[in-house]
Amino acid sequence: MRERSIGLLVFVAVLVGCGGEHWGPGEVTEVESPRERLQAQRSVEASLGVEGGGKQILFGDLHVHTTFSPDGMAIAMPVAGGEGAHPPADACDFARFCSALDFWSINDHAEGITPRRWAETKQSIRQCNEVAGDPANPDLVSFLGWEWSQVALDPNEHYGHKNVVLRDLAEDEVPTRAIAAPREQLGKSPVGLGARLMMSLMDWENRDVYAAVGTYYEEIAETPKCEQGVDVRELPDDCHETAADPQALFEKLDQWGHESIVIPHGNAWGLNTPPGTSFDKQLNPEHHDPDRQILFELFSGHGNSEEYRDWRAVNIAADGTRSCPEPSDDYLPCCWRAGQIIRERCEDPQSEVCKERVRTARQNHVDASITGYWTVPGTTPEDWLGCGQCPDCFLPAFDHRPMTSAQYAMAITHDAEGESPLRYRYGFIGSSDNHRARPGTGYKELDRYGMTDVSGARSERMARSRFQDDREPTPESVRYDHERAPLGLAKLRHMDRQASFWLTGGLVAAHSTGRARGAIWDAFHRREVYATSGERILLWFDWLDGDGNTRPMGSEITSSENPRFVVRAAGAYEQKPGCPQASIDALGSERIEFVCRGECFNPGDTRKPIERIEVVRIRPQITSGEAVGPLIQDPWLVLPCDGDPSGCRVEFEDPDYSSAGREVLYYVRAIQPESPTVNGAGLRCKYDDAGNCVEVDPCYGDPRTDFDDDCLSPAAGRAWSSPIFLRPTG
Repeated sequence: MRERSIGLLVFVAVLVGCGGEHWGPGEVTEVESPRERLQAQRSVEASLGVEGGGKQILFGDLHVHTTFSPDGMAIAMPVAGGEGAHPPADACDFARFCSALDFWSINDHAEGITPRRWAETKQSIRQCNEVAGDPANPDLVSFLGWEWSQVALDPNEHYGHKNVVLRDLAEDEVPTRAIAAPREQLGKSPVGLGARLMMSLMDWENRDVYAAVGTYYEEIAETPKCEQGVDVRELPDDCHETAADPQALFEKLDQWGHESIVIPHGNAWGLNTPPGTSFDKQLNPEHHDPDRQILFELFSGHGNSEEYRDWRAVNIAADGTRSCPEPSDDYLPCCWRAGQIIRERCEDPQSEVCKERVRTARQNHVDASITGYWTVPGTTPEDWLGCGQCPDCFLPAFDHRPMTSAQYAMAITHDAEGESPLRYRYGFIGSSDNHRARPGTGYKELDRYGMTDVSGARSERMARSRFQDDREPTPESVRYDHERAPLGLAKLRHMDRQASFWLTGGLVAAHSTGRARGAIWDAFHRREVYATSGERILLWFDWLDGDGNTRPMGSEITSSENPRFVVRAAGAYEQKPGCPQASIDALGSERIEFVCRGECFNPGDTRKPIERIEVVRIRPQITSGEAVGPLIQDPWLVLPCDGDPSGCRVEFEDPDYSSAGREVLYYVRAIQPESPTVNGAGLRCKYDDAGNCVEVDPCYGDPRTDFDDDCLSPAAGRAWSSPIFLRPTG
């Protein structure tokens, strides 16, 4: 009897997650990956007349999560379509053998990085570098880092997510602790004991996974918080350190004194960014560090944060009062759609009672910030149509926020009295923001559940409990009180609609003087980098002086002469199915399937053509009161290419520069023909003759969309150069 009781206790403990396994960093495969891509680049350079000066273009991913991240842990659960543990070692193997990157960075959410996990992260990244061969010419450079994941429901307190990337790896050259944002919800399990019990019973074969989830969050809860206001070097090693805002983050990094860069990302992503958020409050000497914030991630698996629009999701008056804007020809605010839904439910839509309910519904939606959808009970994603989205943006982020876009950031100026004008000087990058330990997933457009962050319940029952609003529809909206009745993370944001916007992700390309760590780091600091939507497009963008000398993308130039530029681009290689034999030999067929999902970067011999070059011209504000819209000219020029697979070369000049007498920046986009793209059409709107979205066909993360449906739609892969900044003499 006693043995049976003990056995029952052990059984129950496993089910609820007590004593579950700690998922460690894993083991890096100790086989160097053969690389031979430089010769192909040199051939393109010769055909396009590029004088590279010994530089080569290297491709990487500076935004990668594993199951050391809280959301990475959550989507690892099989009932959500996960595959179990994908630790840092898997990310190393994926970068080396699956996506064949040249460099990458680990950026797990610091909110989930306990002292133990930070030590294991450092161990794994060092191991990944140790097997890379000659440090002067490694097959793969792995950078250490983390993500500072700050969010707030109030746009005045929201600063967004930033990746911290460290140059070095030695113990005395990196911080003792990762620095998190004070975000309590990320440290709490999204599935309680009862839910883990139910999952284990439903999926007995994977019960150890659900037990490990419990252990993961217990470890976070047991880590003491670091004392505030104390120098980082005087804090104990085993506490959890936080920084409330960018100023505090930069101060702590200064105290450590180690070389690092800080990369804002996912900025226009409305799932986390409250309506009304603007970069203006961060462009000041306190919240912006121009020596560290040198790169801006404008494209990722969370969508495109490049483009500015004049429409708004919410109006904010001078006194801070918020109201719902009316729709425009190209934008339907979700607060306005909330009123439309309530009107459709009224018995008499023309009655004064109904009109008042409509006004109330709009305001309730505005007041609820990112949780506005919850103020209209019993809705489905179809009910909201295409509200909140940017219909004419390229692969936009969900609920696109224009005032946190890259173009808006580059156009604004901080000109406080007594201070020198301050402007952002970002280089542009893409990355994946992948949460399955898969850096550089955009090499092939397939496997929506493996190569993007799409996740969801495997059953209708679980889907309803996780994301869906199962309340009865009512003809009145309700107020959502974040303080009195907080929702869990799964329902706080409209995850049901977000599932249509997960992408395979982008890449960062660096014009580097070599493959060594220091050479790549120097390219970051020169801003001689560019972003791609996942395709390995080759791109050069240079300023030409009168003597034929060039300055590359990322340069700051003082000149009063009308500038001239040259752009050279070559398309990405067409991909062959499967994996190269070298990758199969290194990992074995079973691990190729588990880590790479059976598909690798596997280029053929034919390059895709470049269809056109688009030039964007931005004239930053002289004073902060200037209207931003007219300052952003997109596209300013469109230069056609002849479709030659060997590449495209175009030149252009700006005849207005010298007479305008103001700063100007230019960047270019090299664009390939359209091709099938995972979630390429977002909500898949159907439009009426007037151009209104009247019906949507969402791509769900649960059985409502077939699990084999990758939701492919045509989109034109592209690369974005970093800007060239011109300032008149004097």
